[in-house]
Amino acid sequence: MKKAYPAPTPATFNEDNYQQLCDHMAGGDPDLKRILDTYGYPPMWTRPNTFETLVHIILEQQVSLASALATLNKLKEKLQDITPDNILRLNDEAMRACFVSRQKAGYLRGLAEALNDNTIKLDAFAGMPDDAVRQVLVSLKGIGNWTVDVYLMFALQRVNIFPVGDLAAVNAVKRLKQLPAGISREEILAVSEAWKPFRSIACMLLWHYYLSHPRKKTLPAAG
Repeated sequence: MKKAYPAPTPATFNEDNYQQLCDHMAGGDPDLKRILDTYGYPPMWTRPNTFETLVHIILEQQVSLASALATLNKLKEKLQDITPDNILRLNDEAMRACFVSRQKAGYLRGLAEALNDNTIKLDAFAGMPDDAVRQVLVSLKGIGNWTVDVYLMFALQRVNIFPVGDLAAVNAVKRLKQLPAGISREEILAVSEAWKPFRSIACMLLWHYYLSHPRKKTLPAAG
């Protein structure tokens, strides 16, 4: 039976409670325990709650992490500081020179305009529930649930997010639990229900497993 976490349940993870939360998840799921026993604690992947972070996440949509980082670095080289005003100064040609597609250029400009006119306020998100943050962000063109999930996990460090649109996380679940390749998103989400209210921590362990051995289908047998 899953161990109860001492009340109150933390809303965020941080350097003080991260390893304790990993231990808690390992205590409630033998497969997660094997990840921890085999590979150690996962890195605490976080990013600052900034415009640049949201730009980075948008750039990561449907491309490799390396490709997105190269684009981000090209923007930094061009702009020095990635701010809403600086992004809005770039025309389509300048965006293309920084490897930003026309579609994503539109998304970045929309985000920049929303910040400039106070449609969204990043500092306010820290005090808002997950669903409220999601509702605000998905109202912007080009920001869907995967982008919001990554932002909630990395920038706001929320503890109960499972990004079902993330291929690495989903593939790690399939390998770890030896699930059929064609399993649906709904079935994957059902598996993640067992990890509430700390699905973000389970996901960190899953990413750690995936990145440690991306081609390895199973972990060593327990015992």
